[in-house]
Amino acid sequence: MFDFAEWIKSIQNSVETVAQKELPVSGTGSQLEEAMRYSVLGGGKRVRPLLVFASGTLTEAKKRDLDLVSLAVECVHCYSLVHDDLPCMDNDVLRHGKPTTHAQFGEAMAMLAGDALQPEAFKLILKTGVKAEQKNKLIEILARASSVDGMCGGQAIDLSVVGQKMTMTELEKMHRMKTGALLLGSVLMGAWTGKIELISNGLLKSLTAYGRAIGLAFQIVDDILDVTADSKTLGKTAGKDALEDKPTYVSLLGLDKAKELAHKQLSLALGALSDVPESQGKELLENLARMIVRRGY
Repeated sequence: MFDFAEWIKSIQNSVETVAQKELPVSGTGSQLEEAMRYSVLGGGKRVRPLLVFASGTLTEAKKRDLDLVSLAVECVHCYSLVHDDLPCMDNDVLRHGKPTTHAQFGEAMAMLAGDALQPEAFKLILKTGVKAEQKNKLIEILARASSVDGMCGGQAIDLSVVGQKMTMTELEKMHRMKTGALLLGSVLMGAWTGKIELISNGLLKSLTAYGRAIGLAFQIVDDILDVTADSKTLGKTAGKDALEDKPTYVSLLGLDKAKELAHKQLSLALGALSDVPESQGKELLENLARMIVRRGY
């Protein structure tokens, strides 16, 4: 019988091993390299790599290629966390249960570490053995997910609305960009890492709908956890959204309604996979969707 928990652990361990090997280390004691590695190694649930591997299973992607692509996504994700934690952004000193990168290395080195992790991601994609057209697609998806149309644009909106009221439509748009874009990108990148003959328009449509739903669900649950969990459980400072008067799903809807909305997104995610043939990849994606929502309960 397939053990989902063991699969998660194996992917998390694989990401850590590959990161240890692939992230820059010159042996000269470079503080920049040390800060980059500190920012990526030894922390986080690796949700985005898990999504890469799950969708890559659908298209029979090679493990070595999935290792590199999942680390590329994680480099972009970790760079965003490094920058988000800076005093000029969220001004946080705790991440993954340890001091944030700027608390450990200073603001300037943290800024550079985040800057350097971005191109490192694209270098990793170029190391894969997939076809040139697939590399182009992977680079396109990752660039768009982290651009002004995605993660950076969403963060800019987030900074601009502190202390202001937002409609549900505005809040959803912000979070589809800030959080959802890279989660959706992870799902699509996993599929594009596999055999090109298995990447059908129908599959991409299903995965896009799935990725959009889990991307929003993830943020809703994050908002829930910010008011229901403590800092030790979260690995980061709890209660900051309310303290900084940020619009969230909980502040707009209340806790119970926010939980209902998270479950609605879970239903949409599972429904999006209805046309995908039964397989281990489909089962993995379904289980990941449930895991993303149920971590808030």
